[in-house]
Amino acid sequence: MSPAPKAVIIAARRTPVAPRGGALARIDAPELAAHAARACLSDTGLSTDDIDELILANALGAGGNPARVAALAAGLPDRVGGLTIDRQCTGGLDAITLAASLIETGRARVVLAGGAESFSRRPIRLATDPDGGPPQPYLRPRFSPDPARDPDMAEAADALAIPRAAQDAFTAASHAKALAAAPLPEIAPLEGLATDPYARALSPRLLARAKPLAGRITLANTAPEADGAALLLVTTEEHARALKLPAVGIGPSAMRGGDPCQPGLAPVDAIHAVLAEAALSPAQIDHFELMEAFAAQALATLSATGLPEAHTNPQGGALARGHPIGASGAILACRLFHALSAPNGPSAGLAAIAAAGGLGSAAVFRRR
Repeated sequence: MSPAPKAVIIAARRTPVAPRGGALARIDAPELAAHAARACLSDTGLSTDDIDELILANALGAGGNPARVAALAAGLPDRVGGLTIDRQCTGGLDAITLAASLIETGRARVVLAGGAESFSRRPIRLATDPDGGPPQPYLRPRFSPDPARDPDMAEAADALAIPRAAQDAFTAASHAKALAAAPLPEIAPLEGLATDPYARALSPRLLARAKPLAGRITLANTAPEADGAALLLVTTEEHARALKLPAVGIGPSAMRGGDPCQPGLAPVDAIHAVLAEAALSPAQIDHFELMEAFAAQALATLSATGLPEAHTNPQGGALARGHPIGASGAILACRLFHALSAPNGPSAGLAAIAAAGGLGSAAVFRRR
């Protein structure tokens, strides 16, 4: 019996990430995804006919299977049905590990996977009144059946009790790294943007003036709402060799549920699980891409896992670039692909992300 195929990434591209109401405000999430998909195909020389499936995470849309719309917008064959998943912030990373499962079980040979989000064009949500009253608007769905276990995300981040000074310092460092970073090859320019435009120099004085959201959580040490998409091409290691393309291995990976009251700590168990399965210590991770929805979450995760801050988000994270919810996990993997496949790049990387409702995902990526 021949060995099971191993899943690898052979391309990873994304749109710029622009704050809500900015340069990408007129483009809906499926079109953002289609742009990233076309860039992946261009990078590899594969045709649209080579694609077996497209898996897309999306959290703010109104249903309708955005993955199918994105597949058609990208010119993929009608037979590519498209699969949309909603695991909030973790969805973009989860889409990639689901694609790897399709590859490794022989159900597909080439899969596009990632996420897309448009905060600018998200629909207005209304809850109907069963007693016949007028519909009531709401910003987010519930993430737990028990209101006592469904905290506001900023309040949950503040409950981590990370000092404001530490959060602000981490935020300033994220922006400084983003400003100092070389142009990112992962970005497929769109609407005149070839970079993420949000990063700026942050002084302690400016950070001190930031509007509070909940206790020590402020607008500055919270990732801004943003528009963007990221797609990765996943195939077999054998196919990658035949194409003579650089490849990055996927796995181990873990998707975990945790305490809904403290979603910021949900990635911790997933990180421990993938490091143990990969037989890696935190010190052996050369590049750690960690979602920075809140500086407090990132700092708490680093403290609980022992992963080195010096190797975390070396080109700046979501605090400096923005948080397009369904795409954010895929953006982490996209950046790792380019780091690990670069000449003299690191040998092993880790991506981890938290989500509302107490969800956490992590995955190890290895240079091939």
